[in-house]
Amino acid sequence: MQQNQTYNNDYDFSAPTDLFAAAAATDERAGFIMKTYSYLLGAIAALVLIETVFFTVAGMENMLKVTQAMLGNGAFSWLIVLGAFILVSWVANAWAMNSTSSTMQHAGLTLYVVAMSVLLIPLLCLAQLATGDARLIVSAATATGGLFALLTFTVFITRKDFSFLRSILMFGGFAALGLIITALLFGFTLGPVFIYAMIALMCGYILYDTSNVLHHYRIGQHVAAALALFASVVMLFWYILQLYLSSRE
Repeated sequence: MQQNQTYNNDYDFSAPTDLFAAAAATDERAGFIMKTYSYLLGAIAALVLIETVFFTVAGMENMLKVTQAMLGNGAFSWLIVLGAFILVSWVANAWAMNSTSSTMQHAGLTLYVVAMSVLLIPLLCLAQLATGDARLIVSAATATGGLFALLTFTVFITRKDFSFLRSILMFGGFAALGLIITALLFGFTLGPVFIYAMIALMCGYILYDTSNVLHHYRIGQHVAAALALFASVVMLFWYILQLYLSSRE
């Protein structure tokens, strides 16, 4: 389910945004990194706000109705939801990587945040029903934040280029998607081993995306960089929350 947003060396930004961040002047590189993580924090804050509005203004009862609509016909319904999400993710990434329009870049990030907020509804409903409150969600969010901070710190301290992970992560992502589709079609549960493997995969994506921020994105690609990090962080949260739910069961 991870829609990885990889860097692209073919985008032709006008000066000075045509420079790779790694080759830019110190102040330009620092500005790019600040923008990237500001947009990431903004996207996370927007996601939290949207979910809060969903569950407080619309109410839990309406969210359960949305969940039922998304999962009403079992595997078939969820496959449609996943297919729609992958399509929207592709469009959002294409917009965010637009080399000429800042409006399109921001629209891409916004579209992805909204799509992810909808995709999260069934899982958040299950977490709410499991405890009657948001304790599991808060715990999963805390664990996600801690892991993300540790992985980010590792990359920024070592300054290691993790782009060599690209092929491994792509293979792992396609294999995971294949397993998810197979499990939905044939009605079996993937289990905690799969969840642990997906958490490890998402950690790999965070290392990869963070090193791309340091080494492979161009100065003008801060929105696309933020989208890539956002996708990895939210999917890490998704699987950590699933792990917490499975442990209660």
